[in-house]
Order: sequence, then C-alpha cells, then structure tokens
Amino acid sequence: MSEQKLKRAANRSGTWPLRRAIAAVPAVFGCLLLALAFPARAANPHALWNIVHGECLPGQLQHGNPSPCTLVDLAGGIARGYVVLKDRVGATQFLVLPTARIAGIESPQLLAPGAPDYMEDAWAARRFVRTRAPGPLGREDLSLAVNSFYGRTQDQFHIHIDCLKPEVRAALLRWRSALSDNWQRFPAPLAGHSYVARRLLGPDLSGVNPFLLLAESSPDARAHMGAFTLVAAGAFFAHHPGFVLLAGRVDLARGNPGSGESLQDHSCALARRGPGAG
Repeated sequence: MSEQKLKRAANRSGTWPLRRAIAAVPAVFGCLLLALAFPARAANPHALWNIVHGECLPGQLQHGNPSPCTLVDLAGGIARGYVVLKDRVGATQFLVLPTARIAGIESPQLLAPGAPDYMEDAWAARRFVRTRAPGPLGREDLSLAVNSFYGRTQDQFHIHIDCLKPEVRAALLRWRSALSDNWQRFPAPLAGHSYVARRLLGPDLSGVNPFLLLAESSPDARAHMGAFTLVAAGAFFAHHPGFVLLAGRVDLARGNPGSGESLQDHSCALARRGPGAG
C-alpha cells in the first residue's frame, strides 16, 4: 500500500471518529447544562392535581372536610375556586391552586378577561403562613412566587406563599425607591439571577392581574409566558402599602430555570429575627 493510501486509511479509521467526538462535545455539554438547569421532574407531575381533584374537592363537597387541604373556597364555583394546601417543604410554605385544570403560567386562562384573582387569593392566604411562623411577620417579609415551565415539577398551576430570604428582603428595601409603575431592570441580582421589576400600589391584589401586567411588558413575554417566573413581594412606598412585582426570564445556558421560588426562604428565618414591620 502506498504512503498516500496509508494516510487516507488512517484518516478514515482514526481522525474522523475523533473529529466526530470533538464535534459532539458541545451537544453533550448542552445536554448536561439542560439536565442541571431543569429541576428533577416529579415522578408524577400531576400529583398536585390529583390531590386537589381527587381528595380536597370531593372531601369538601361530600363531607365538608377539605383535608388534606387547609381550605377549599368554592365561592365562585369550581371553575373559579381554589384550595390552600400546606406544602411538604418547610414549616411555613403554603400553596394556592385552582380547582380548575390549569397547567401553569403559560396557560391562556390566566390572561383571559375576567380571570380569577388567584394572586389575590394567595395573598389573602398568607394568614396561614403567619399562623405557622415562629414569630411575627410583616408585609415586607412575605411573598408569592410562580415558577416558569422550566422551573417547576408539577403541571398544575400553583402559587408558593412563604417568607422572603433575608438578603432578598434587604435588597428590595434598599432599591424600592428606584422602582416605578413601569417594568425596569432591578438594580441588583436576586439569588444570583437578574429580574425586571415594577411597583404596584394598593393594599391587596384584588382586581389586579399580575400575569397580564407581565404579558403586556413586552412581545417576548406575551409570546413566551412559560419562560418567565413571577414574584409579588409585599412592600411599602412612602408608607403606602403595595407590592414589588419581579419577573425573571429563563436562561438555561447560565443555569437559570426561572424559579422565583428561589427568592423564598422555606425555613422562614425572618420570623425568628424579631417583630415584622407592618
């Protein structure tokens, strides 16, 4: 065999497989990134829906007993009702879930005219967090969080109600005067990730649809709601009660699955540091 043929044979048997392996590295690395960025999907992503639909709702309707839920509210009917459920994680964390089948933040039902005020229902349910807390909690200690499609393990819409992490609370207090009624980049990262923020004046969220406010913030948000996480944190603005709304977009390449829940502290350290304010 000629020297030229030997080189061609070597290229075929060794160099090309090596090149293919090298070319595959970015794809493999990308898969690893996705695996790290996504939370471990629950063995049953419908477990929460099964609890609501199979236990809490029939228990309330048939026996007047919402267990294992803490509350079943059907004042608006099943299509607009909700339940309050103690989460297994943490001493103070509760969830609000619709009694209707709604998958998550990407669901069109949340943007429909006259959509139920699920965020207001969740804010009203903060009383259950306070009941379980080891000390007083003020308005600025509490928050609501909805994770993105990529940052959740369950495919039944739910809102996390719990205390803020102390460092997140401190950042919100520091920068709240810089916020306006328009969405803008929050001046500092929160739990290591970037957010946009706006203020919302008012003692509660009745008649306000934070999901619609997010959708109206940009064409990207409207078209890709599932790629966003939304957080509402209690606040005061010049002694007027309100909220800081925070929205974060998924960035899997940087390990950000869009989990606003990461701003919450399920150990509720704030309840052990002394009296809350407000």
